[in-house]
Amino acid sequence: MAEIWTLVSTTPENFRGGGIWSTILSINGALRAIAYGLLALFFVVGMMKTCSSFTEMKRPEVVFKVFIRFALTKAAISHCMELLNAICSVVQGAVSTIISASGITESSPVTLPDEMAAVIEDVGLLESIPLWAVTLLGSLLIWVLSLIMILTVYSRFFRLYMATAIAPIPLSSFAGEPSSSIGKAFLKSYAAICLEGCIVVLACVIFGHRAGDR
Repeated sequence: MAEIWTLVSTTPENFRGGGIWSTILSINGALRAIAYGLLALFFVVGMMKTCSSFTEMKRPEVVFKVFIRFALTKAAISHCMELLNAICSVVQGAVSTIISASGITESSPVTLPDEMAAVIEDVGLLESIPLWAVTLLGSLLIWVLSLIMILTVYSRFFRLYMATAIAPIPLSSFAGEPSSSIGKAFLKSYAAICLEGCIVVLACVIFGHRAGDR
């Protein structure tokens, strides 16, 4: 549980000393050149599909709307890291709030009552075999579930890195109205990946309290 709390509350910039994040920033910067080319392509294609005739493009409100979309998309590509970091910071703040409000990190370790410990010590050899079997199965189940939780947290970081690296390309789709669904889907998926941290923390809090009640 302590390792899960540490991983979930760690930002992508500080994960494993920040070495992976530096590489992701380099890839993100290199892909911006491709994103600017796609920006012009999506802009032209979107303008041709949106405007049915050249006469319509002479209307000032249409021209203003089209070029505002172009300028906002270019700004999103240029400042995509600030945009993604803002989303991640909001979610990390929610994660820290959930952890501090739950108080589960301050819980004391669970100990067996003295009566139960005395009964277990007095169990004979034959009677102890089922107890050993149940204990081994329970320990194996806890180990598997812990491994799954830790792998889930690690996979969240990997998906965050991959999404951050290619972010300029899907964001360039906002230049055209028909292709803007690609950028919307990307932002939704990025927010969903970030929110997985809240889900992991809530799952640990709920099942932690449930185990404590038992």
